Amino acid sequence: MKPSPDKGRDRSPERPHPVRREGPLPAERVPLILEVLPGADYALLDSGNGEKLEQYGPYRIVRPEGQAIWQPALPRKEWQSADAIFTGDTDEEGMGRWRFPKAPLGETWPLRHDGIDYLGRFTSFRHVGVFPEQASHWDHMAGLIAAAKRPVKVLNLFGYTAIASLVAARAGAEVTHVDASRKAIGWARENQEVARLSDRPIRWIVEDAMKFAEREARRGNSYDIILLDPPAYGRGPKGEVWQLFEDLPRLADICRSIVSPQPLAVVLTAYSIRASFFAIHALMRDTFAGMGGTVESGELVIREKSAGRALSTSLFSRWVAR
Repeated sequence: MKPSPDKGRDRSPERPHPVRREGPLPAERVPLILEVLPGADYALLDSGNGEKLEQYGPYRIVRPEGQAIWQPALPRKEWQSADAIFTGDTDEEGMGRWRFPKAPLGETWPLRHDGIDYLGRFTSFRHVGVFPEQASHWDHMAGLIAAAKRPVKVLNLFGYTAIASLVAARAGAEVTHVDASRKAIGWARENQEVARLSDRPIRWIVEDAMKFAEREARRGNSYDIILLDPPAYGRGPKGEVWQLFEDLPRLADICRSIVSPQPLAVVLTAYSIRASFFAIHALMRDTFAGMGGTVESGELVIREKSAGRALSTSLFSRWVAR
């Protein structure tokens, strides 16, 4: 799942562009708006003036949100009751700071998604280790795994803190989780223990996503479900550079080559980019030309508790084989 500054790959001027695939384009379903509603474990309480007020388990948290260009619906005292506020102020290393108005809080705290326990964490990049808007993807994936009634292999590229991997593993899949950040992998493995899923088959790989996918293609390995959650920009463990618009077409093409003979889905989520979802929709339809199925694309949104407004968080496109 998500933005780590250490993700990426080498860019090379000699790298060839993928060849356009032949065959009819998959069917399409657009626009598809997937919503997350307020729940017991997470809620978008309010938003506005470039910020959002969220409930993560026991804590109220205020973070920047550039898309919230409207006015808050809740009175200011509700916002002032927050337990943690990301200020945007930076420390000596240029990382963002958190402020805790009521009392100092530990670095981590317990959270839960659909019965899966994991740890939230106050990071210097304003994130807290989970992107709740992706719950729609997680539920969809778990349904595909259950309906397959056979062993299913899932590849989670740019896997971040592993909530998607844990959902897949609990549903019965064999999971390969890849992230270029060793720190993120350590957090993900900790989440596996907290979730009491240590007996489930999850393979943890610290590596550049593109390089890993290329190697799997050479080895002839394949997966039934592939999750792609790349950052707009990132760096890999050996200084590799990832640029989404430059590198995503190549990675998507490689993912096509490593889907299994009985594929279920390939899911792409894109954050923090200046583009329409139609851009990645067209890319995914081209990538899976000749393979049938349907490409569903649109936006992930979170429905606000205070005034019912929908906050768009990201674009997505997913190819579903059947």
